Amino acid sequence: MALSGGVAGLTAAQAAGELPAAQRVGGVEVLTGGVGHDEARAMELEARRWPLALEFAVKDGPHAEFAANVAVHVRDARNRSVLESTASGPFLLARLAPGDYKVDATLRGHTLQREVHVSAGQTAHVLLLWPQGVDIAAP
Repeated sequence: MALSGGVAGLTAAQAAGELPAAQRVGGVEVLTGGVGHDEARAMELEARRWPLALEFAVKDGPHAEFAANVAVHVRDARNRSVLESTASGPFLLARLAPGDYKVDATLRGHTLQREVHVSAGQTAHVLLLWPQGVDIAAP
């Protein structure tokens, strides 16, 4: 997946208006979304511009289904909370400083934990895949 250059420094996805607006959660800039094919594609392209890219899905037989409404808690190497948010779609992008982090992602009461290293100038991509049977459609 290659990023396309856009007008005035915008990506092609931003120029087309397919991305949701980024928000500040505490001191961290966050972009969350990816509902629908076009927005999911735009988020995949945009992820390359962010230090941390989290992707959420539930195993569905041989395939996987995107998940949304995932509660995310990120802690630094000293176990201090640096981000608490809810992903409105299957992607959550965060501008974190380089370092080691622990990510807890909770979907319908099922929590997955991952350790991730964020490096300067690179994207740390983490897929959080819940096992088959976690109900993504329940309220």
